[in-house]
Amino acid sequence: MSYEDFEIALETLQIVSRTTSVELKNKYQQLSKKYHPDMLDGDEKKFREVNEAYKTVQSYMKNFRFQLNEEEFYQQNPFSKKSSDWFYDF
Repeated sequence: MSYEDFEIALETLQIVSRTTSVELKNKYQQLSKKYHPDMLDGDEKKFREVNEAYKTVQSYMKNFRFQLNEEEFYQQNPFSKKSSDWFYDF
């Protein structure tokens, strides 16, 4: 998979910013239902594109590697208590 393929997949799924796997699945289900060939306004080509895009993004999310260090933890969880933060001293 190249980054260009990844960008195309995000565009196909209409994902603009960070997303969770649950949000990704919901978006996929919404779009696949809309474009399913059995639906009145279904489009088989677009349905296949949505399926491939979902597989691409899902694969990336499953294989993403985290650094597992403190800095990344607080980037992923910005509201977690960090003892050196001034607003927790009250």
